[in-house]
Amino acid sequence: MVLLTAGATVAQAQSLIVGAGYADFSNNEGKDQALFALDYHHAPFHEAARFSAGWGGTLSFDTSGDTHIGAGLYGVYQLGQSWFLEGSVMPGAYFEGESRNDLGGNFQIRSLFGVGYAFDNGNKLSLAIAHKSNASTEDFNPGVNEALLRYHFSF
Repeated sequence: MVLLTAGATVAQAQSLIVGAGYADFSNNEGKDQALFALDYHHAPFHEAARFSAGWGGTLSFDTSGDTHIGAGLYGVYQLGQSWFLEGSVMPGAYFEGESRNDLGGNFQIRSLFGVGYAFDNGNKLSLAIAHKSNASTEDFNPGVNEALLRYHFSF
């Protein structure tokens, strides 16, 4: 969302989000490494004043070949002229590329929180932290924390 006055127009946009960052495995055996992510946000199904929510999907992989694919909800809260907060919850499937990056099972939930800036052309830049965990649905639940720099292409 670029401007509050143009919020309805920008909020209707879909987004393709490209991110790069670092994955920090909570398990001491895990291999911390570079991470790449691709998210898709469909046009919001709900808009109110400064908040919008919609459906989205995520795909991430790291340099060891650990992969997560998921789908779920995202939300955006407009802070002012150009600044915003973003959050999402995207459950999905996780496949480890290395056995030491085991997260306790294939079912993992990625939660994300970020802060960003919207440019005049509708594209955005954000800094986000994310966490993947099986939410204790398995006996072993080490999780992985991630820091990402994300660029949002609006269309």
